[in-house]
Amino acid sequence: MGKKKPRPRRSFTPEFKAGIVELCRRGDRSVGQVAKDFDLTGTAVRLWIGQAETDAGERDGLASTECEELAALRRENRRLREDVEVLERATAFFAKETR
Repeated sequence: MGKKKPRPRRSFTPEFKAGIVELCRRGDRSVGQVAKDFDLTGTAVRLWIGQAETDAGERDGLASTECEELAALRRENRRLREDVEVLERATAFFAKETR
């Protein structure tokens, strides 16, 4: 038997995720059953539930908005470090030229 092909990566809207989390919180169906009904992985649904609990303050951790802000700050920091590196190289180049 051959290996199963990995499932292509999908993205879901925040509204869809919130709806799935609400279905799980109602308690009518288990997380596994909700995941199966919507062709999702149980791991993804559990992560969405955990993030929803964090966002609601029921669990410790970074809220979604804080995660987005942190990612943006890291991108900006990386860009600024690259800018500094370019300036340092330019300074070294022009320092050689003036000697």
